[in-house]
Amino acid sequence: MTVDTAADAVIASAPDPRVPRHVAIIMDGNGRWAKQRGLPRTAGHREGVKSVRAVVEESRRRGVTTLTLFAFSSENWCRPRAEVTILMELFMATLRSEVRRLNENGVALRIIGERGAFSEKLQRRIAEAEALTAANTQLNLQVAANYGGRWDIVQAARRLAVAVQSGQLNPNQIDEQRLSTELSFPDLPEPDLLIRTGGEQRLSNFVLWQAAYSELYFSDVLWPDFDALAYGAALDDYAHRQRRFGRTGEQLEQTCAAGAHPHGR
Repeated sequence: MTVDTAADAVIASAPDPRVPRHVAIIMDGNGRWAKQRGLPRTAGHREGVKSVRAVVEESRRRGVTTLTLFAFSSENWCRPRAEVTILMELFMATLRSEVRRLNENGVALRIIGERGAFSEKLQRRIAEAEALTAANTQLNLQVAANYGGRWDIVQAARRLAVAVQSGQLNPNQIDEQRLSTELSFPDLPEPDLLIRTGGEQRLSNFVLWQAAYSELYFSDVLWPDFDALAYGAALDDYAHRQRRFGRTGEQLEQTCAAGAHPHGR
């Protein structure tokens, strides 16, 4: 089949609306997985790394372009000190062991969150991993570490306040779009699909602003058991949803018939 018009070419090259461009995942259930097996909680975190690999690989295979994983929240510092220490060590070790694999597979890695609380060694390791993979285009992989949705919004508000105070910005110019440019990943699409594993059904302060129109999917599967099959079930569920963004189903059908992409922001 050939493309006869410019409009047909646009439609032919448009992303498949049944595939989420950006998937965000709250990786929950590591501790419970370990407890069920009589293991220390940290064993669940270590096992969860395998699920990260599976989800990254399946994202590339299915055409997802951005994947954001909630690894460590700003509230997680309240956990037992021994667990936090091991989590930081695991984060360091995973960066060291996985970054080459990510780079070989065309994955660009980015860490979002407040890095100042991390050791200087870990901050250097993060910067090196990001620099090594920065030019890759197969998948944008974001790991949210020491991240909180409210923190993200507050940081954006502070930057806008500084711009107003310095005379670079008029308060009347601040709208949703302007604030969005100050958040953690303004250059990437907002999450189309937000998944939480482990049976809980809450956002836990994750990408609060960016997830305003995300489709939500809650899985009872604990994160270490969340393999490519479980992830594929979430993607298949998304493929059958109709995203309206405030419009009616009839309006969406007319938009699709006209060749426009129905995703929106």
